Amino acid sequence: MDGSAGLVTDNALTYGDALPEGGALLGLDLGTKTIGVATCDAGWRYATAGKTITRSKFTKDCGALRTIVTERKIAGVVIGLPRNMDGTEGPRAQASRAYARNLAQTLHLPVLLWDERWSTSSAEAAMIGQDMSRAKRATKIDSHAAAIILQGAIDALAGGGL
Repeated sequence: MDGSAGLVTDNALTYGDALPEGGALLGLDLGTKTIGVATCDAGWRYATAGKTITRSKFTKDCGALRTIVTERKIAGVVIGLPRNMDGTEGPRAQASRAYARNLAQTLHLPVLLWDERWSTSSAEAAMIGQDMSRAKRATKIDSHAAAIILQGAIDALAGGGL
């Protein structure tokens, strides 16, 4: 395992340096009951919403994520960091940081924590714009939020970070 495998950072430049040239990334929107999943192409051009995983114990969640990592040849993970509107961090942000540390150590991949403010409302607005029913939005909101989080991160990475 190289030194970057257990890296957890909220700096896109540091994260980009820890990644191989290109490689698909996994985006996660951590909720209390579900995990929204998204992936991007190896060239970091576009993020695509995936499935939503019902949260369970960490080991079970990690098993489902490991399957995606293996199937998609994932090079790194981006996790939404739920900051307050004033930029401070509360208990949910601390829980996300702890999850990121555990996931980085378990999957042996670098993890970027990305500010997720407005991701869920942006995802909902986009789905409403597509005339998606309320019931369908409820089942897809987390994975679409994960795609918005991941897209923001890959845009920063492709542009050389922040």
